[in-house]
Amino acid sequence: MSPRVLLAVGGRNLQPLRRLLPTRRDNNSATRHGDRPRGRHRSVSKLGEATSFHRSITPRTRMIKHKERGSATLWGVALMGLLMAVAGGLASVGAVRVARHRVDSAADLSALAAARAAIVDPEGACGRAAALARRNGVRLAACEITGEIADVRTSLSITLPIAGAHTLTGRSRAGPVTMSPG
Repeated sequence: MSPRVLLAVGGRNLQPLRRLLPTRRDNNSATRHGDRPRGRHRSVSKLGEATSFHRSITPRTRMIKHKERGSATLWGVALMGLLMAVAGGLASVGAVRVARHRVDSAADLSALAAARAAIVDPEGACGRAAALARRNGVRLAACEITGEIADVRTSLSITLPIAGAHTLTGRSRAGPVTMSPG
């Protein structure tokens, strides 16, 4: 309602109600709903110091806020999903690295055991390497004794959540050290 509206009572026009309705001189003037200022202003406490800046709520901002209602929840859920996916990926990579180290270590230990046993008992060296591989949680895939040198291959099957089943293999050679005169 503009300040220039005339009031009609009993068929007679009265003077404009300019005295009763506030005029809009600037952005900080009062509205027709009371003393609430419009636009951006400082709140002042009872002691007189400024407490904060805030914007008064208009029908347009009320409509925008209504449209955005619940959007923070959706962003939070999306962020949690992203963090869970990253954590799952990192856990899978960590599991593969641990399995890789286990396969390689078991291959090294089995090759050393087979090379040591090959000096005394070449036929039983691969059996000893297989027993040591089993104790380390892997399977002996291949064992070859050539003279005093043992060539060993180990394998381990793992299952990843998205990638499925994979087999990791490790290879190692061991034998006596030859010293060159020098």
